[in-house]
Amino acid sequence: QHCFVCGKSRATVTCQEMGCNCSFHLPCATEGGCITQFLPEYRSFCWGHHPEQEVEAAPEENTTCLICLDLVEDRKSYHTMVCPVCKHAWFHRRCIQGQALCADIACFQCLLCRDKVLIMAEMFNMGI
Repeated sequence: QHCFVCGKSRATVTCQEMGCNCSFHLPCATEGGCITQFLPEYRSFCWGHHPEQEVEAAPEENTTCLICLDLVEDRKSYHTMVCPVCKHAWFHRRCIQGQALCADIACFQCLLCRDKVLIMAEMFNMGI
């Protein structure tokens, strides 16, 4: 299989969507807008079939990521995420991924509302 992101062969990860033939290398997933869910089971999705946050929210003008303090996009996207509980905590995918990697699972929480349960479930679903 050829990776739809880099075009090289030996792509072993395939999209879980029925009928989708997209394959990619795990290191190419982020660049290609793919989501890999590690829990509760391992599943991967290409950019066209990955889950999206269902929460209805949009950042106000000049909203910054609570982790790096840089501006976020003006809408939810693959790269811009929001806490599903308070809907006011915005962050970049790379930033929340870094926080998740550094935090103990018992300490991972929204930096604004301190929710632990719903944000963790949402982040698992979004591949964090």
